[in-house]
Amino acid sequence: MGGTSEHRARDWAFWTRVDGGGGPSIDLLHARLVSRHYAPHMHDVYAVGACTSGREVIRYRGALHYAGPGTVVLVEPGEPHTGGPAVPDGFTYRVLYPHHGLLTGPDEPLPHFRDLVIHDPRLAGELASVHTVLARAEDPLEGESRLAELLGELVRRHASTPGPAPHRRGTTVAGPVMSRLADQMTSPPSLAEMAGELGLSRYQLVRAFREEVGMPPYAWLAQHRVAHAKRLLERGGRLAEVATRLGFADQAHLTRWFRRVVGVTPGAFRNSVQDSARG
Repeated sequence: MGGTSEHRARDWAFWTRVDGGGGPSIDLLHARLVSRHYAPHMHDVYAVGACTSGREVIRYRGALHYAGPGTVVLVEPGEPHTGGPAVPDGFTYRVLYPHHGLLTGPDEPLPHFRDLVIHDPRLAGELASVHTVLARAEDPLEGESRLAELLGELVRRHASTPGPAPHRRGTTVAGPVMSRLADQMTSPPSLAEMAGELGLSRYQLVRAFREEVGMPPYAWLAQHRVAHAKRLLERGGRLAEVATRLGFADQAHLTRWFRRVVGVTPGAFRNSVQDSARG
């Protein structure tokens, strides 16, 4: 399986373990393979990946399968498989290894996926984005919410067993969730905790909340924090202190959300309102 030392130097891999949001930890892999091939192996959890560049070849269930950008690769637990580059330039990919409880509700059968390689560019792009958010470990509620949505959609659209049922009609999800998040703004409960209290799966909670509010819970919480940040900045609050006080991971985290919601950085906002007050 050789390759030159130059090719080998281009192989790299980063392994990250993140909080599982009320369950077992989740492992993440971000890697590029040019000369290296995986020996036959299996996992005790699902492996859900997306090839972001190049082309990969996988031996799975007695056949060769090829994956490239725009595809999702889904390996079921206990299934032997290999993996390696299918083209001279290799491939880059991101994989997450979710525990079973993230793909199904407590009383539902484990989903079965007939196809290893699924052509779904939107889902593949979201997988890479969620992988990045989880690895950054900046906002646990955002990571857990987006992962639940991703896996819920994967099961709903591509599993041969039914996905999670819709939330019960007539049940208002957004009210109690917003109340909990507002009360615990600096240290919010996990999605799993809130879903359990409402008798829903994580995916059902996020889907119902989005239908009612127009955004997922983590985005609502961020906007709620930004509203408080504006008031503190108007009173001359320091950016780092405001970020810590409101539960943002750091000043950069506050700045990103503030710009998304308000349209300018918190520093520009503070300077503007202070200049206006002096005028």
